[in-house]
Amino acid sequence: MTETRSTCPYCGVGCGVVIQSQGGRITGVRGDPDHPANFGRLCTKGSTLHLTATAEIARQTRLLQPLRRAARGDTPRPLAWDAALDLAADKFTQVVRDHGPDAVGFYVSGQLLTEDYYVFNKLAKGLIGTNNIDTNSRLCMSSAVAGYKQTLGADAPPACYDDVNHTDCLFIIGSNTAWAHPILFRRIEDAKRARPGMKIIVVDPRRTDTCEIADLHLPLQPGTDVMLLNGMLHVMLRDGWTRPDYIAAHTTGFDALAARVRDCTPERVAQVCGLRASDVVEAARLFARSPATLSLYCMGMNQSSHGTAKNAALINLHLATAQIGRPGAGPFSLTGQPNAMGGREVGGLSNLLPAHRDLANPAHRAEVAAFWGVPQVPATPGKSAIEMFRAAADGEIKALWIACTNPAQSMPDQATVRRALQRAELVVVQEAFATAATCDFADLLLPATTWGEKEGTVTNSERRISRVRPAVPAPGEARNDWAIGVAFARRMEARLAPGAATLFSYAHPEQVWNEHRATTRGRDLDITGMSYAMLESAPRQWPLPAGEATGRARLYEDGVFPTADGRARFIDTPYAPVAEPLEPRYPFSLNTGRLRDQWHGMSRTGTLGRLFGHVPEPAVQMHPRDMASRQLREGDLVHVTSRHGSLIIPVAPGADLGPSQAFIAMHWGPEFLGGRTSTGTPVAGVNALTTPAHCPVSKQPELKHVPIKILKAELPWSLLAMAWLPAGTALALRAALRQRVEGLPFVSCVPFGGGADPVGVLLRAAAYDRPDDALLIDLERMLGLAGADTLRYADARRGQRRTVRLERDGGNATIAGILMAGDTRAESWIKTLLQDRLPAQSYGRRLLSPQAAAPAGVAARGKVVCSCFGVGEAAIAGQLARCTGDGGERLAQLQASLKCGTNCGSCVPELKRLVRTTLAGQPA
Repeated sequence: MTETRSTCPYCGVGCGVVIQSQGGRITGVRGDPDHPANFGRLCTKGSTLHLTATAEIARQTRLLQPLRRAARGDTPRPLAWDAALDLAADKFTQVVRDHGPDAVGFYVSGQLLTEDYYVFNKLAKGLIGTNNIDTNSRLCMSSAVAGYKQTLGADAPPACYDDVNHTDCLFIIGSNTAWAHPILFRRIEDAKRARPGMKIIVVDPRRTDTCEIADLHLPLQPGTDVMLLNGMLHVMLRDGWTRPDYIAAHTTGFDALAARVRDCTPERVAQVCGLRASDVVEAARLFARSPATLSLYCMGMNQSSHGTAKNAALINLHLATAQIGRPGAGPFSLTGQPNAMGGREVGGLSNLLPAHRDLANPAHRAEVAAFWGVPQVPATPGKSAIEMFRAAADGEIKALWIACTNPAQSMPDQATVRRALQRAELVVVQEAFATAATCDFADLLLPATTWGEKEGTVTNSERRISRVRPAVPAPGEARNDWAIGVAFARRMEARLAPGAATLFSYAHPEQVWNEHRATTRGRDLDITGMSYAMLESAPRQWPLPAGEATGRARLYEDGVFPTADGRARFIDTPYAPVAEPLEPRYPFSLNTGRLRDQWHGMSRTGTLGRLFGHVPEPAVQMHPRDMASRQLREGDLVHVTSRHGSLIIPVAPGADLGPSQAFIAMHWGPEFLGGRTSTGTPVAGVNALTTPAHCPVSKQPELKHVPIKILKAELPWSLLAMAWLPAGTALALRAALRQRVEGLPFVSCVPFGGGADPVGVLLRAAAYDRPDDALLIDLERMLGLAGADTLRYADARRGQRRTVRLERDGGNATIAGILMAGDTRAESWIKTLLQDRLPAQSYGRRLLSPQAAAPAGVAARGKVVCSCFGVGEAAIAGQLARCTGDGGERLAQLQASLKCGTNCGSCVPELKRLVRTTLAGQPA
């Protein structure tokens, strides 16, 4: 067995992993005990990485050779790499010559490596001559970038992970850290145990798992963050808790801000934000008066039509109280993706240039042009993500190159995105997974490598650069992203500038990185003292200029900032409401966000049934009182409609939500949640609902709020089909099942199970009328329910159908597959028999009875709380009933008996909540 040190491809914590491989296959993964981001820990996603890299999954989900569609809607056919790249280069050249460089656009990803990013940025801005290159980091980090630059002068988080061990007040705002950055949350838990006096404030409209550790939770109304932060500054000024000496010595612009917040009294803040005035005062006191205050923030601050103002308003508090530039203090933006930071470093946004240079600055453009050896870098501003797809939808952009991202799932306002993908003359998708929704729109598909196969670097939230190393060869004909970019760039050079020396003479990613390194000389992120060889021994933080041995853990300790006068700038941040306010027609505020065990569009995590145990199917969560007032029960189908689109989805109670709020996880795209709208168009998942409204400074969309209405869907005919299928075919069959029923109004299709062979697949659908029997016969065949070992019941007059296949092992029999159509009320107990593989031989005809009640002794285990050991709510509730002592003692007893929460720790906040509700006399 071979062990290879690399980095996790999920969130911005940047955990080190040790990949175990044998015979060219990845066989295991564990946390790297020497990596300073995680010290050996991994979350549920990271600890299952090896299970997503099996040969069986690759055969069913990976893009393994270049493919071309001769016409839209056709089945893509294989072609050689040279032919594919020549085709792309010919079309891009024709578009550039006929319509100009700005008629093409590149949309790339925070999951690319820094070397990949650098090549594509140079290709667009240096060779083709367009600034139309943007990234899905625009959807997650651009407000943080703009906020740092406005206030501190550079896009440089000034704090580090170790600061959680030194802070006295941790202010978490707009971040469900427990789910979005689990390993950092483990460090917070450790710090709280070591220093119980540390105060933790969590600001979030929902009572998330992160709130379980909070001393104070501020459940503000969506979009009112600026009012809260301005109100806290008002209290600090009123009560003399600011630092006038620091303000005078190190900042500018405070007077205008002080005037702005004069009217932001605790009473007004309470009214606007829906909080208690006393809690606003207490938050201000803890923030200002604590010896060291550290803020952690993420998408709740960034994904807003006022995202830059939110970021600046928070940094204003740090500057006003001198809570910056020392251990345990500072504004710390948590990066969403594994290398969104690296993309920002190389200038991979439409308004940036390498090494934190600004496209709008003529001197910066001249520096980069001279460095690259090109006549100029274009001055015309590039289009941000939303602008780029809008331009393609309007016919302005003719050719799109999409790399390592899935805009047909992740972008807001999917109606416009799909119109753009359909109207563009050429859509190239460079992707590792053929299952991504965007692949359905591609004219040309180029197979890329992914985790475990790539080589390069990434930068995490604390400015720490880590090496990414390949453990196994690339599968099929997949190529590294940077190499695809270089091969395409050389073809473009031959067409646009024949005979000229190449700008892309790279044969290895280290050469790309060395060029990127050279661009940083003298900049705030100077890494000229780093090398691949140095990074082989350990990850390093920037800045690390030539001649220095170590990077800098904290910035601005001397009170000098990278601005023209060396002073930080206070920003006047007026409060403004959300872009689309609630109204009687749309009375609910829809929030979107992450699930604990899933990642983005689930191209990778969605291949593992065990990662669906915690949240098994798509749902819209509502406050229980809102459900009751609308006579909705858990599992009822509802129409969720915004001004931008509509979908049908089951409803579920969300006790963590406030009234008039709703939540749908960002992951539920058309790959898992589908159907047809009333006009016959395919449902595009959750982002059919979201708004393109965005911050005018950062261009980041308001994905945390859109007004919706929720109405019960009257779909009398329903279907539930489940089966255990061979691991080598289950995922492909899941996709085929979804496509077979996509004409119905509601479709949901997900995997389940423990990640071994076989794999479970669950299909749910609903319609206004019973479909033809041919559909059900096809589904039975696909699910292996057409053999002689299958029990059947059908009542055509009533539209009922029941099919059950049993697998026998000696005297026992278990359910291998079921299909229930029409009346599906018996699903709970039959589903339990199938999922838990319980003996079913004694139930006989009851398995075919549409309305049969659950037999005695068959009880659902409930939602899986601990994914590592498959421990469900029912088992936890039963064990807690036998536990004694205080909360800590009961948690310890629970963990000792069931092992839940003893591996990755991701479920510990939920376990604590179950213990707390048990102690309060409520059912666990």
